Amino acid sequence: MTVDTYPFVEELAIARFVGPLNLSRGRTAERAGAVVSLMWDPAHFRLSADVRGTAPEPYRSNVKLDFGMPGRATILAGACTCPVGRNCKHVAATLLAAAERHRRERAEEAESAARDTASAAVAGWRGELAALAGNVDGPGDADATAARKPLALQFELRERVARRASARQAARDEPASTAASVDRLAVRPVTRGTRGGWIKGNLTWQNVGFQGRAGGFDPAQARWFAEFSMLKGTRHSAFAEYGSAWISLDEYESRTLWALLDAAPRLGIALVGTTSRATIGIEGGAVIGLDARRPGPVESDLVLTPSVIVGGAAHSAEQVRLIGDHGVYAYDFARGTITLAPLAAPLTPAGRAAVRRRSPIVVPSTEVAAFVEEQYATIARSLRLTSGDSSFALPELPPATLVVTMHHEPHHVLRLEWEWEADGGRRFALDSPDAEFHDPERERLVAASAAALLADDPAGLPAVMPGTEPKLRAEATLRGLASAEFTARLLARLQELDRLRVEVIGDPPAYRELVEAPKLTVSTVESERTDWFDLGVVVTVEGKRVPFGPLFSALAKGRAKLLLIDGSYLSLKQPVFDPLRELIEEAGSLREWEVGLRISRYQTSLWAEFEDLADQSETAVAWRETVAGLRAADRVEEIAPPSGLAMELRPYQLAGYRWLAFLYRHGLGGILADDMGLGKTAQTLALIAHAHETAGDSERRPFLVVAPTSVVSNWASEAARFVPGLRVESVTATRAASRTRLADVAGRADIIVTSYAILRLDAPEFAGVEWAGLVLDEAQFVKNASSKANAAARDIRAPFRLAVTGTPVENNLMELWALLKIVAPGLFPSGRGFAERFARPIENDHNAERLATLRRRIRPFMLRRTKEVVAPELPPKQEQVLTVQLDSEHQRIYDAFLQLERQKLLGLIDDLDRNRFTVFRSLTLLRMLSLHAGLIDADQYAEVPSAKLDALFDQLDEVVAEGHRALVFSQFTSFLKLAAARLEAAGVPYAYLDGSTTRRAEVIGTFREGDAPVFLISLKAGGFGLNLTEADYVFLLDPWWNPASEAQAVDRAHRIGQSKSVNVYRMVAEGTIEEKVMALKARKAKLVSSLMDDGELFSESLTADDIRGLLDG
Repeated sequence: MTVDTYPFVEELAIARFVGPLNLSRGRTAERAGAVVSLMWDPAHFRLSADVRGTAPEPYRSNVKLDFGMPGRATILAGACTCPVGRNCKHVAATLLAAAERHRRERAEEAESAARDTASAAVAGWRGELAALAGNVDGPGDADATAARKPLALQFELRERVARRASARQAARDEPASTAASVDRLAVRPVTRGTRGGWIKGNLTWQNVGFQGRAGGFDPAQARWFAEFSMLKGTRHSAFAEYGSAWISLDEYESRTLWALLDAAPRLGIALVGTTSRATIGIEGGAVIGLDARRPGPVESDLVLTPSVIVGGAAHSAEQVRLIGDHGVYAYDFARGTITLAPLAAPLTPAGRAAVRRRSPIVVPSTEVAAFVEEQYATIARSLRLTSGDSSFALPELPPATLVVTMHHEPHHVLRLEWEWEADGGRRFALDSPDAEFHDPERERLVAASAAALLADDPAGLPAVMPGTEPKLRAEATLRGLASAEFTARLLARLQELDRLRVEVIGDPPAYRELVEAPKLTVSTVESERTDWFDLGVVVTVEGKRVPFGPLFSALAKGRAKLLLIDGSYLSLKQPVFDPLRELIEEAGSLREWEVGLRISRYQTSLWAEFEDLADQSETAVAWRETVAGLRAADRVEEIAPPSGLAMELRPYQLAGYRWLAFLYRHGLGGILADDMGLGKTAQTLALIAHAHETAGDSERRPFLVVAPTSVVSNWASEAARFVPGLRVESVTATRAASRTRLADVAGRADIIVTSYAILRLDAPEFAGVEWAGLVLDEAQFVKNASSKANAAARDIRAPFRLAVTGTPVENNLMELWALLKIVAPGLFPSGRGFAERFARPIENDHNAERLATLRRRIRPFMLRRTKEVVAPELPPKQEQVLTVQLDSEHQRIYDAFLQLERQKLLGLIDDLDRNRFTVFRSLTLLRMLSLHAGLIDADQYAEVPSAKLDALFDQLDEVVAEGHRALVFSQFTSFLKLAAARLEAAGVPYAYLDGSTTRRAEVIGTFREGDAPVFLISLKAGGFGLNLTEADYVFLLDPWWNPASEAQAVDRAHRIGQSKSVNVYRMVAEGTIEEKVMALKARKAKLVSSLMDDGELFSESLTADDIRGLLDG
């Protein structure tokens, strides 16, 4: 036997094989198009498919089928290459795809036949136009629709008939013979017969779902029947005892039945009986009750008859049966009517018993009073009691009471339990289906009013379920402050509600809120830890002393209120707690305060806030001296310059020297951040000489100066020149290379100068020496807090530390924290705390208040003066941007590369950290292309003109001819070498300096003392440590987004000692990435200004959005 068409397996069978969850997931996958190929091998009954999943390649699914029953496929096995291996969602998707292909093939066959039949009858032009317009209601389709056979759902009252005992056969089901024998309502699919009646034909619940067009039926109706069958339930066989023909509604578990029956008329599905006189109706909510009557005199017996109200009509329970636990059907056997209705309220045990009881209950006349007193209320709360003939006066029931029990447990735990209390003290859980109500609507209003009261107060929210109409939680547990606030604020209000009673179990604390303003006393006590003082804090409120441990923990966790052990509580959202909260936030970690709260001598501005808010303060002597000195840092002692200083300090340099001397005397560190070219080295040497002269012979130790490798020799020569009385040693090799102990060198020197590279490589050696002070020149070299150089600097044992840099911030505020961690370690102890409190709010959220706080914190420890303020005699600096238009061929090459790099990068930018190397490589490529196409491919583009080189030499020709001298900077040494080649060809003398230059000092001296008019310098090699005031022209060939790098280059010429006006030209290629770099650089320059000057707030470092902007055409 072979089956040529794709096999059809009904969804119910698939669900039984793979499980409902895998069926659902498989359906989702199939509908999403995950089945990319489908193959049917009819000879071996094997179905295969490739199904897309989470792996890069599709999984292969194989299903083995059997066709033991004609037209019906049975699943034998399902395998898959996915991790599950068998009977998975991919197997389900394969079977569903095959079923869909089966339906489509059958539908195409039916539609083809319909079109062939219709074409003979359709007038030519009308049919052709209808087909051309795709009119689904055209003649051909209309005929096809008309040809579809209708489906109906047929109902029948049935009974179970017992077999003879000797036959050893199970009971059989047959149509009910009498009204009393009805024990179930069965349904099945039927269709119109040739004589117009409803017949079963070959329809079964197994095959009706996939008949659709293939069977000549409406696909929507067929799907309705498939869903009807699947929702039958799982506790019993889907087809009960009726084989494949009937479904028993009595055991239909899904409440979706009512939605399906409601939809049937809209789909054209008729609800029919088995005879022509039968009528089937669907009504609204049914109500189960008891009808109470006294058929005789007033004092006669009371007869209670179970009844069900369906569609406004009362039906005796004898003619009503249940549908699951959600509905009923009532029938009139004689008339052949069947009426179905969902229950208006959840089915209770009393309701179920009433429907199943087919006979009335008789209460003797002598027991009626006892019935009313003992049973009436209970029954009336479960069933609708009526008296159809008004022969029994129904007593009025007292309302149920809503009871909330508040269980107070140890450790401020409050457990709430809501219940209904009926007559006689019977309790029902709030959400119990057995709860007894006399007037459900009125009584539930009590619960609604309680829920509204709680939802209106934040303290009550844990006890309600959120929503447009809040509802009480049957049980809720509140802990700590939540328990206190609920009791203090809501208990009395709940007690005021009608028909609600509050019961308290346990001994609740005297919860109340402390509303008076707290009183704060602070003190400092000298600590064993250098630079730190123990901070004492005492808080009292309304005479109660607040324990500091819980207070500190609550502030550290950002709590709004604090619960005390006696049940009182107070708000922490008060100004008096702000300095404490700030101190904790800046600490950033609870571990730093395990032994108590401390304040660093660097946090004097924070102490000022304590004093402003405290009612009393007591300070240690050393603390008072430090605080007093720092508050008067701008009025430091006017000490004279050291006698050993062989130079005259300018007024601002003298002020800087005195500021440094003050920090040194108090054992504090700082950052000297003067503008470049203002003599930071001279001020530092003056301090070192002062420290040497004021120290006793036994206290003298050397200063350690760390500088970039390229300026170590310059630092040593400057020291020898300006403080000739001090012994200077340069350490330019590691101990392993020099075979000399650092301690031996330190013993014969007053100043040791080394490089950051040597410090990093020999960190233990430097950490093993006790120094008088540490000076980090060009300190931006240790701006990365996680670098080994930064760690090595932190490990240096020195009572005084100074960072010397004109750019303490270049890209982001964490660079500033990295420097402060070295020179003022107690100011912001935690990097995480600094990032959360200052860096992110300032850079990302434009938080001006945090910026002001940060500036106030660092002000005593950072000194910055600009040339415009302290050196007005310095000649002016003229800056100009020269826009260069690329040659047309050059522009074409650039645009082509721009498109390629943009397409490559835009998908990588969102994960910048992972793809940083690739992204910056592409940006560098575009920047090189902006200069000269030959920089990226000298062989292919060597002959392409460089408009920037041409523009540079147009300027240099005039500069050289008029006797001026120029510095030419570029980040790309390959471009500088092209410029050098042009200078050689033109016969113009020049000097050249880049990172590979070995005789640096000799090259610099050649320019300063010689007559070469041009000095070509790489930006990285010549950005610092050079004094080139002989030049009065500066050319920057390629802009960079770090404004500090460019400023350092310009200040090689524009610095103290310059007597001529300096002209600065920034050359920018129009229509290239360089224009974007200029705009980005302007934004980034505001970061330093906002922090150290009075500029506006800046919010950006180099981000993914910045890079998108650079790539924007």
